[in-house]
Amino acid sequence: MLSMDLEKLKMTGAGRAIAVLTSGGDAQGMNAAVRAVTRMGIYVGAQVYLISEGYQGLVDGGDNINLAHWHSVTNIIQQGGTVIGSARCKAFTTREGRLAAAFNLVKRGITNLCVCGGDGSLTGANIFRSEWSGLLAELVQKGRITDALAKQHDHLNIVGLVGSIDNDFCGTDMTIGADSALHRIMEIIDSIMTTAQSHQRAFVLEVMGRHCGYLALVSALASGADWLFIPEAPPQEGWEDRMCARLEGSRSTGSRLNIVIVAEGAMDRNGQPISSNYIKDLVIERLGYDTRLTVLGHVQRGGIPSAFDRILSSKLGVEAVVALMEASPDTPACVIGLSGNQAVRLPLVECVEMTKLVQTAMNEKRFDEAVKLRGGSFENNWNIYKLLAFQKPAQSQSNFSLAILNVGAPAAGMNAAVRSAVRVAIAHGHKVYAVHDGFQGLANGDMNEMFWHSVAGWTGQGGSLLGTKRTLPSKHIEKIVDTIKKYSISALLVVGGFEGYEGVLQMFEARSSYEELCIPMCVIPATISNNVPGTDFSLGADTAVNAAMEGCDKIKQSATGTKRRVFVVETMGGFCGYLATCAGIAVGADAAYIFEDPFSIRDLKTNVEHLIEKMKKDIQRGLVLRNEKCHEHYTTDFIHKLYSAEGKGIFDCRVNVLGHLQQGGSPSPFDRNFGTKLGVRAIQWISERMTENFLQAGRVFANSPDTACMIGLNRKVIAFTPVSELKAVTDFEHRMPKVQWWFNLRPMLKMLAKYQTSFIEYVPGEIEHVTRRSLSIDSGF
Repeated sequence: MLSMDLEKLKMTGAGRAIAVLTSGGDAQGMNAAVRAVTRMGIYVGAQVYLISEGYQGLVDGGDNINLAHWHSVTNIIQQGGTVIGSARCKAFTTREGRLAAAFNLVKRGITNLCVCGGDGSLTGANIFRSEWSGLLAELVQKGRITDALAKQHDHLNIVGLVGSIDNDFCGTDMTIGADSALHRIMEIIDSIMTTAQSHQRAFVLEVMGRHCGYLALVSALASGADWLFIPEAPPQEGWEDRMCARLEGSRSTGSRLNIVIVAEGAMDRNGQPISSNYIKDLVIERLGYDTRLTVLGHVQRGGIPSAFDRILSSKLGVEAVVALMEASPDTPACVIGLSGNQAVRLPLVECVEMTKLVQTAMNEKRFDEAVKLRGGSFENNWNIYKLLAFQKPAQSQSNFSLAILNVGAPAAGMNAAVRSAVRVAIAHGHKVYAVHDGFQGLANGDMNEMFWHSVAGWTGQGGSLLGTKRTLPSKHIEKIVDTIKKYSISALLVVGGFEGYEGVLQMFEARSSYEELCIPMCVIPATISNNVPGTDFSLGADTAVNAAMEGCDKIKQSATGTKRRVFVVETMGGFCGYLATCAGIAVGADAAYIFEDPFSIRDLKTNVEHLIEKMKKDIQRGLVLRNEKCHEHYTTDFIHKLYSAEGKGIFDCRVNVLGHLQQGGSPSPFDRNFGTKLGVRAIQWISERMTENFLQAGRVFANSPDTACMIGLNRKVIAFTPVSELKAVTDFEHRMPKVQWWFNLRPMLKMLAKYQTSFIEYVPGEIEHVTRRSLSIDSGF
């Protein structure tokens, strides 16, 4: 992928004007998008206008369209909703309304429009663009503008950002707001589970999403719900009997609660709505359970945006401005979407047409096709939910035994991965052992057999329920071999961080001495530091970034209240700067010091001067993040003292070490979902390797490099990479990969904090076409 020099782009905005509006239903993260578009627009030298109240403000004009400056969007990144307002506008659907809108834009010299909204809002923008020359001609004819003015502004560039909690837009992996809505849903489900457990209740929960079942599906997968209704896959006739039997079966195996999740658009095979009230009454009538209904409603739209949504919106907002600056009259209107971890440009018309195809398939009762058109990730989630929701008898016993252990520091999502791995292994007919306390437990034979219900309710639990230690196997290799022999273990699944990777590498290298280690081994990356080679994301990193972000939000609020105060906040992560960088973007930090981005005393002095300048204006607070091992000599205490001395009389300085709060808490929806997926895929891979390498002597013998692998998400694909191959790309001294994808986010962090930074390495979004084939790829989200 080619990088571009944004320095050349820097003054391409001179003499040009960009307007930004939010339209349709609000979504958390819209403010972060507005902030990024505004600041990037100003950075490239353009004038940026904020349009209040969506298309209504565009039609009404006047005070609804205001010129923005850098500080117009200060302190909004952490706010939910949209500070510039949103409204559904009937006037814009008429020619007269669009004529008024065109007049209001031309009068201000605006020919670049960024719209953040759902598919309806983006379709409206495209119609407006296609009519632009006709609307200007009509304004000239009516004498409202001159012919010269019309010629000067003869085409309108449109770029869309998809803001919708429903995640119902084809082409992008995630829409702005969907992750935050999942956070609200999971917080409520976790709370309901504790009260349901106390009273042995059944709960029916209705979630939003209109005609899209994404929110219901992911929350059911992340909570281990007993039954799920989504519009894309209505239940077969006679579902009432099957659902009641499932709920009863769950109780008979010791569960004290039942959870049923219903998407608001749920329907039966004939297109008739299935209401949450009907389900509640059915459970009471048939089973006599104490059953309650909770309709989540607009809670899902509210609250603070998650870290994922803040970073996503910032990334897409910056790319939107680059796309507008590069657009020509022949460039088709595009939407900025997410593909893996990259911003991409998607042709708007293709996305809208693909999105409509889903609804058409549902209307025509082609439900299997509707699930496929929602995308590979949606289809995979649906299949995994069906696989894990209840126990089906294994088709045959395999005679294979496998052991699952956690290694390294605890990370949220570990338990979700163990749960799905145990259940899929049992469904394959394998015997499953859980090892306590990592490789040390394996050496001591501290393990027990696991059953389907041993892992009930594990998805929402933080930390490591199996117990975890950092001990590496090299010290205990002979005892580990004895345990493997004693329990006839045919495969190992390690859920852990850098120690997990190192441990499996050591065992792979010891195969030449111990043939008992010639068994399939797989590592699921799980560490808050996100420093494991072979994957873009590790389990626990998303939860940790959210924990750091919430801490920094509160610190920022304190600094705003006291005025003229700078906080130096230390994050965890070892030598890896992922946590500090992502938390820095999510909270709008002034700087984030990390080991991978070397800095000197001159850089520290520049940052102090930047903050002194900032304090003279109306923003009288500062926030600086420092990764715990970013510099041997410039410690947190040193930076605090330097800032205190240099800022004397202008600002005072405080230190906050976030510490182990970044390791705790309930897993985020992403970590629950990702852990569940990795657990399933890892066991499927292990089962294939065990079968392929089964000898007539009655045991598994696997000694090729591709039988000891790291499972990871690389861009959009879940892949298995041999641990021996990863040695070449790993910096063992600093315990991290030599090249890290997220480093490309650093220029954006600096630019949004108003540093005169170099954008030479900025990687612009590529154009990706939206087809049935492109939708079929599972993005891992």
